[in-house]
Amino acid sequence: MQIQFSQSRPQSARLLAQVVEKGKLPDTLERAPREGAQAARFSGEAGKVFDGFVERDGHVLRLALAGAGDLAEESRQANLEKAGAALAAKYQSTGDEELVLDVSGGALSKDDVAAVLLGLRLRNWRYDIYRTKMKDEQKVTLAKVTVIGAPEGAEAAWDEMVHLATGIEFTRELITEPANVLYPVSFVERCRERFEGTGAELIVLDDTDMEKLGMGSLLGVGLGSEKESRILAIRWNGGPSGEAPTAFVGKGVTFDTGGISIKPGPGMEDMKWDMGGAGAVAGAMLALVGRKAKANLVGVMGLVENMPDGKAMRPGDVVTSMSGQTIEVLNTDAEGRLVLADALHWTQEEFKPARVIDFATLTGAIIVALGHEYAGVFSNDDKLASDLYEAGIATGDKNWRMPIGQAYDRLIDSPIADMKNIGGKGAGSITAAQFLQRFIADGTPWAHVDVAGMVWSDKPGRTWGKGATGYGVRLLDRFVADIVEA
Repeated sequence: MQIQFSQSRPQSARLLAQVVEKGKLPDTLERAPREGAQAARFSGEAGKVFDGFVERDGHVLRLALAGAGDLAEESRQANLEKAGAALAAKYQSTGDEELVLDVSGGALSKDDVAAVLLGLRLRNWRYDIYRTKMKDEQKVTLAKVTVIGAPEGAEAAWDEMVHLATGIEFTRELITEPANVLYPVSFVERCRERFEGTGAELIVLDDTDMEKLGMGSLLGVGLGSEKESRILAIRWNGGPSGEAPTAFVGKGVTFDTGGISIKPGPGMEDMKWDMGGAGAVAGAMLALVGRKAKANLVGVMGLVENMPDGKAMRPGDVVTSMSGQTIEVLNTDAEGRLVLADALHWTQEEFKPARVIDFATLTGAIIVALGHEYAGVFSNDDKLASDLYEAGIATGDKNWRMPIGQAYDRLIDSPIADMKNIGGKGAGSITAAQFLQRFIADGTPWAHVDVAGMVWSDKPGRTWGKGATGYGVRLLDRFVADIVEA
């Protein structure tokens, strides 16, 4: 989508939009749309749109009013994104090629305008490259947004925000791709293409490298696949020289059959997005590198495919992780934690990070607990957990802290190894987090974000259509801006 700023409305444009705060119709609004909005009981609720027609300068224009809801500080950005997204959702395929966004009147700041544009662009994103027989009325026509009446600095604010949009779209692209197209090696190559010329350093470990390092836990997951496994690290040194980086670690199971503990057939196709944690890390790094974040950062992705095969890991097998800790594998479908065990340990050994945040579509249990409204956060550090919560509230990438502790930790003790990879029937997301914590060095602030309920949606949401949401990119970008760069 092309977004430009102008002093006046292009004469060819016939679709005009304004953003409305809840209960505050613009004073300049003509009688017909004002009375129409009131008759339709449009009050400016976030994500709601009223449209009608108005004559201006001798032309009949379609006028859309997009509700931004309550613009209280804690929900301001999320609600403004909803307003922009609502416009894209309504006019994406109406045949209109250009939308004029009128933000005159001084109600919106430069950052507010950027937030509206972010929501508009993100909701307009659709991945149609495999659809060859769409009818004209199904195709995306909205390709251009012209902003008029913008406050000083709005264009510069958008130029900064555009990198966030690019990162979120990259995450969605990775998650949407089918597993026959996106697998560990092609994931790495896709990232090579996108990060070329950015100044970021890419480090790749292949099967041989990981075997030499003793990554029996990660490699065990990929034994049944014809696709080789990989670890990909993206390093960005934008902060003070020698300062310890902040590390993001993502689970990248590009397809998860469950292995020998095979999943039921219905719904298994969704498991192409079991690399959603790695997708979020890749997209966040692209956004942060794109805006030249003033921070030292590293994004690490453990990339495997979990398939059943004669060489596949079996329930009851014992694997040895890079840390030297042994794991009794009771269920090969609890594979994400095995991938992260080695990825987390290698990240700490290689980069000596100041803090570690991992993202993973780790457990169905977190969906039982929190549904699709919040990701679950497990942390050994109160401040880190609080900072992630605040960043989530500000951006709409909401998360909720869950408990960990010694009582839960005992549930994963094994009678024949250092630990087993599942606990009992209860507290499944908690015991998974307890498992990961055993691979975190003493004194290292760490948070595990279980995003199983957040990376994919069966219905349109705040700034996305049905499918990949891009969850996590905004969260990490805001966390870096507020905490690491502060």
